[in-house]
Amino acid sequence: MSEPSAPIRVSVVVPAYNEEKTIAQVLERVRAQAIPGIELEIVVVNDGSRDRTREILDARPELYDRVVHQENGGKGAAVKTALGAATGDFVLFQDADLEYDPDDYARLLKPIRDFGADVVMGSRFAAPEYTRVFYFWHKIGNWAITFLFNVLNNTTFSDIYSCYLCYRRSLVDGSGLRTQGWEQHAEILSKAVAAGTVFYETPISYHGRTYAEGKKIKAHHIIAVFATIIRERFVR
Repeated sequence: MSEPSAPIRVSVVVPAYNEEKTIAQVLERVRAQAIPGIELEIVVVNDGSRDRTREILDARPELYDRVVHQENGGKGAAVKTALGAATGDFVLFQDADLEYDPDDYARLLKPIRDFGADVVMGSRFAAPEYTRVFYFWHKIGNWAITFLFNVLNNTTFSDIYSCYLCYRRSLVDGSGLRTQGWEQHAEILSKAVAAGTVFYETPISYHGRTYAEGKKIKAHHIIAVFATIIRERFVR
């Protein structure tokens, strides 16, 4: 009788900045996920929050496996720190707000467990069960970014700027990332696709915030994203 295979270890990376209203609830939802064949490692980076985020994290150590408190350096710096602390076979990004629902993990992680996927994208546009209607120009910008990425990388993703990107950790050297801003997501995905061979996407739900509720991305970020996608394709 063969021994059961070891579970696939997935490092859930959670960068947080001033998320006192949601950080505990998000981590509770992540910790509640029980997926056969998957072991979750939760890595939180508090990026110099000025609210009660650190106090809440220190009071609830059962909600994560590893936490790093650092001076504010932006989301990109927090991601690099988290990647340096992650030990899993795969990395999965999780925002610290409530826009993305960890209940989608079972669907998102199925391709890595059952189909040998190297990269899985969660798509807000691939007929999810429910999604909050969000800004028209954000959708146009996302479409343009995704179209450019697909043309240059010969892929057919429908939503490359979803938070839910899961990839084999060995494909991307986190310490070698060159970007620190919103374009970092494009750099990571570009490197993972260049080094990997099996790519999937799956529908996810989405509860987008308004700017009044704390949404941070702005229209000008698209320029840096375009530049990063082009550079990663032609300057390796």
